[in-house]
Parts: sequence; C-alpha cells; structure tokens
Amino acid sequence: MSAQSFCRRLLLVLCCCSSASWGADVLMAFGEKIPPYCFPESDSGIELEVIGEALALRGHRLKPRYYPLARVPLAFRHGEVDAAMTDLGQDLTDQGGHYGEPAVIYQNVLVTLRNRQLNLQRPEDLKGLSVVAFQGAAKRYPEWLGATQAAGLYFEQNNQELQVLGLNKGRYDVVLSDRSIYHYFEQLLSRTALFKAKAVDMHSFTEEDPQNYRPVFRDAQVRDDFNAGLQQLKKSGRYQQIYDSYLKP
Repeated sequence: MSAQSFCRRLLLVLCCCSSASWGADVLMAFGEKIPPYCFPESDSGIELEVIGEALALRGHRLKPRYYPLARVPLAFRHGEVDAAMTDLGQDLTDQGGHYGEPAVIYQNVLVTLRNRQLNLQRPEDLKGLSVVAFQGAAKRYPEWLGATQAAGLYFEQNNQELQVLGLNKGRYDVVLSDRSIYHYFEQLLSRTALFKAKAVDMHSFTEEDPQNYRPVFRDAQVRDDFNAGLQQLKKSGRYQQIYDSYLKP
C-alpha cells in the first residue's frame, strides 16, 4: 500500500470516528410534570432549553423522552436513552455514564402554611408531621426524611400540582419542593376560581450540592460537547435569558 493510499484510508477512518459523536441525536430522559423546568407537551422549559441549546452549539440535537421522575435513572440503566437529566442519587458510572456539569440547580425547600407557625431547622422538627415530596427525595435527603418515612408519614407525588393543593387544603403538613416549581403551580392554580392560595413559609433545610443535578451521558464526547456549550451559554448571557423568560413576570 502506498503512503498516499494509507493516508487517505486513515483520514476516512478518522472522519468516520469523529462523525459518530458530531451531529448526534441525543435521546435524553427527563422527568414529567416539573414546570417551569420541563413542559412535555411543548418540549420546552428551562432545563430542556439549556441542555438543548448547549448541545446544539456543538452540532447535536436533543430528543427528549419523558418519564415519571423515579424512572429517569432506570431508563438510562436499561439502555432506553443516551442521556438522563439526573441520576436521583444513583451512581450511573458503572452503567457507562459520563457526568456533565449541572444545567440547572434546584432550590429545594420545606413549605408550610404560615398560620401553622412551624419552625423547621433540624430533622427532629419534622417529628409527627406528614411530608409530601417529589419522587426520589427520600434517597437524596435520608437524614431529613428517614424518620418520617419510617413513621409512615412520608409520601411521594409525581404530580407536584397536587402537592400544592394538598398543602393548601391541609392534607399534608409539609411539602418538599423546589421554590420555582411550587410558585409556578401556585400561580397556575390561582387563575382558577376554586383555588385561593394561603400564605406559606419556605424553610431552607440544606445547602444544595450542584453535583446532585448533573446530567449523565453515555458518550463521553457528547458530554464534553455539552459542557463546552453550557459554558458558552453562560458567557454569552443566553443562560440567564432562558431563566428570565420563564421566571420573570
């Protein structure tokens, strides 16, 4: 084989290898019913737009798939998707996962009705109180929710609109939710004549670890491309624009 022929074949192989990641369709698992981060009916929301635009800056196309939140890491484990928005505390490295930088950081708080005058500063303060949270919360915050779960007073609800309704009607004592998600559903329900929002207190109970919100990818190159695109979004100001478009009045 001539040197020229060898170089041509080598170039062809390199091009084929690089095209496997460049311009890829990225099938990614997202949780359903978590506005303003994900709106399945329109493939929009803060998290979808941030991840989608970060990937697009490197030529990739986001293809979202929606699951009950607890099934998101399972979809990755079972090979149904190429990526997942979160691992819900399950290390997916041994499943071929490559972790990216967090696209968003949820600000989870404990929400109570103000007229109850509850002061929640320690896990012990939840004793005797019923708590409803998003799926997977008990695994993420065992030190706070373990005793409540053992006492049979802990519940998980995928539809977080029902969490807001339940607290407002006194069916639960405490809701564990992201600030923005709670406010979104409260505002949505307030547009109906049947719902009158009661004043609430939001108790910060832990410092959020950004590592809890890292997306995971099966392809390391796609992960690297996402990280690079995410940094570009932040430097350009587009990242904040996406947030503002959903959260500012």
